[in-house]
Amino acid sequence: MTATEVLITVVVVVILALIAVAGWYMARRWSLRQRFGPEYDRLVAERDSRTDAENELRERARRHGELELRQLSEQDKAGYAKQWEQIQARFVDEPNAAVADAQTLVQEVVSSRGYPVSDHDELVNHLSVDHARTIDHFREAHTINDTNLRGEATTEQLRQAMVHYRALLSDLLGNGTIQLNDPANPEPSHP
Repeated sequence: MTATEVLITVVVVVILALIAVAGWYMARRWSLRQRFGPEYDRLVAERDSRTDAENELRERARRHGELELRQLSEQDKAGYAKQWEQIQARFVDEPNAAVADAQTLVQEVVSSRGYPVSDHDELVNHLSVDHARTIDHFREAHTINDTNLRGEATTEQLRQAMVHYRALLSDLLGNGTIQLNDPANPEPSHP
């Protein structure tokens, strides 16, 4: 091989290696975006760099992998769905209490699944791994519940909290387990 051929071979190998590394980074980024959905975008916007956000998401996934999560039995799911229906029905007469009870029910469900519930931020991080598409619902509902506990929430905010809790509960229990009723009108809606 001539020196020119060796140089061309080295350049081609370097270019192919760079393409492979770029492809690997792109695949990792795509994988995170697929897994975390809107949570990926939220964290990228919140952090100083995309790399910091991606590292945090990978760390969340690693810590989440250490949890001993349990699946709920069909009987447990039905029991939680029944509790939700009762809470939702109470909303019309007691919206403040219904929202507080919805928060308690969510805590009970995630605890039953094996999520640690003592630290709200850590719970949100753990839930974001498997429930990224509904975690913002939990954040919003929690914020409204805090406002409710201070006695400052409007009825519309309380209704929104119920909608947010319902979305997360539906995700936690499995699609179709929680009926998608308007909390202000607890009668089941018919398609």
